[in-house]
Amino acid sequence: MRLVSASRLAVAAVAAVTAIMTVGQTAASAGPADGDGKPFLGPLHTVSTVASTVPANGDLNPYGTALVKKSVGDLRRGNVLVSNFNNAANEQGTGTTLVQISPRGTATLFAEIDPQNLPGPCPGGVGLTTALSILPGGWVVVGSLPTADGTSATAQAGCLLVLDSHGKVRETFSGQGINGPWDMTAKSSGDKTDLFVTNVLNGTVAGGGDIVRRGTVLRITLRTHDNRPPTRTATTVIGSGFAQKTDPAALVIGPTGVGLRDGTLYVADTVDNRITAIPDALTRRTSAGIGRVVSTDQHLNGPLGLAITPKGNILTVNSGDGNIVETTPRGAQVAVRTLDTSGTPPGAGALFGLAIAENPDRVYFVDDATNTLNLLSRP
Repeated sequence: MRLVSASRLAVAAVAAVTAIMTVGQTAASAGPADGDGKPFLGPLHTVSTVASTVPANGDLNPYGTALVKKSVGDLRRGNVLVSNFNNAANEQGTGTTLVQISPRGTATLFAEIDPQNLPGPCPGGVGLTTALSILPGGWVVVGSLPTADGTSATAQAGCLLVLDSHGKVRETFSGQGINGPWDMTAKSSGDKTDLFVTNVLNGTVAGGGDIVRRGTVLRITLRTHDNRPPTRTATTVIGSGFAQKTDPAALVIGPTGVGLRDGTLYVADTVDNRITAIPDALTRRTSAGIGRVVSTDQHLNGPLGLAITPKGNILTVNSGDGNIVETTPRGAQVAVRTLDTSGTPPGAGALFGLAIAENPDRVYFVDDATNTLNLLSRP
C-alpha cells in the first residue's frame, strides 16, 4: 500500500530480517473478551521479522497471507503463503508472485504467474491481492485486481486464479460479480467449499476518487475433486452497498478482510472505519446489505486484514496507524498492539494480510513498509 522506492524497500527488507522488538499494549482492555474472558492479544508483546517477501523478480507489497495447514505437493504444513501486489518498479496491481515462507525464515518461490499464459479469462491480467486461501487438496485460490501501469485509471475486473499444489495455474474464475476481488476467506466441508470474496471495483474507477457505495461480498460455491481443479456451482451476492473509492496511495479502498464464525461473516468495512457482520452467510440467498455494525471508530483506523481467533474474537490491522485491534462479536474493542511505527504518520500504510498460526500464541502479518513477513508472539 505505501508507495516508496523499490530499492529502499528491498534494502529495508533485507536489513530487517533479524530485527526483533518488544511492543506494549497501546490500549488497556476495553471490556470482557469472549471464552475465558482474556483477550487473545493479552500475552502477545513481541514483534519479530521472519523473512523478506521479495522474490528474485523483485515483486513488492505483500498483501495476502495464508497458513498452510496440510503438506501436499510443494506446500508444507506450518509455512505461510504470501501474495505480492506490486512489481519491482512498485507499480500496484502488477505483482505476479506467491512466496512460501517457513517459520524459521526460509523463503521459496511458490509461483510466478505469466499473465500471457493463463488457462482462462482474467480481465486485465495479473495483480495479486489479499484474497488468498488454500483449499483441501492443496488448491490455492488467489485474487487478481490488475492494472496496466500501477494506477487506478487502468484497473480492470480481474479474476480468481486457481493454482495446484505445485504452483501451476490450472483455471480462472471471472465474471458473475467478480470485479476487483480484494480479500477472501473459505469454508470447506466434504467436497464443497464456499469462498467469501469482497469486490471493490463496482463503479469505483468511474467515481474518480469519490466514494461509491457499491462494494460487494460474494459467496462462490465450489465442488472440489481429488485431482482435478474445483468447479464453480453457484455465485450469490450476500453483501452489498459497501463504500469504496480509488486512492493514489492505495490504488483502491473498499471492503477488505473477511472472517467466518458460526455462520456469521465479519467484514472490515475500511472506508467507513468499522466492522460489520453478515448473518447466515453460508445459507442466505439474498444480500444483507452491509450487515449489522459490530464496532466502529475508537481504536479502528482503516481496518484492512481480518482474522478470527480460536475463541471467536475478531482481529483487524489498521491501515492508518500500524496497530492490530481485537474486538469481540458484541463490539467491545478489548486490546490493541502496535506492529509498525515507521512512516508519517507512524505505521500508516504498512499492514495488510494476517493469519493466526496453529499454535494460537502467534499471529503472522505482512508489512508493506519493509516487504517482510512478521510474527507477533509471546516474549
